[in-house]
Amino acid sequence: MQKQMDRRVKVGIIFALLIVVAILASFWVLFESSSHFPGFQQHRALPPNSFIPGDLEFFYASYAILSTINIALLVVVTLIYVDIYIKTRSQFTIGLVIFALVFLVKDVTSSPLVISYFRFRPYGLGPFELLPGLFEFCALAILLYLSVK
Repeated sequence: MQKQMDRRVKVGIIFALLIVVAILASFWVLFESSSHFPGFQQHRALPPNSFIPGDLEFFYASYAILSTINIALLVVVTLIYVDIYIKTRSQFTIGLVIFALVFLVKDVTSSPLVISYFRFRPYGLGPFELLPGLFEFCALAILLYLSVK
């Protein structure tokens, strides 16, 4: 009984800390962005129709390829976790299935191919468009390796 109570206290403390961090981050973004970046939320401009210097198409094409690879890795990882869940009926495994599905939805909705299908286009990010997908690929490759092992 005491162990269960300690677990509930730990979960409550973690949620409380997450709420505090979210509130502090919200205040930080609101106050810092308006003081350091005048017009941060007041001015929205349409993307230019021409080439943006420093905004290489290579990074967006690479990110489209990397995003598709990440989606494929997530499908494989999800199928592996579903197979493990069918065999074990473990709650932890169903949590991993949900985790992988949420990342799959995130990757599908942020894929440059899906974004361009709806006539939107990212611009002005250059290599910073590619880096998060690259890090996610590394993490997914490790996760897949550990899941198959």
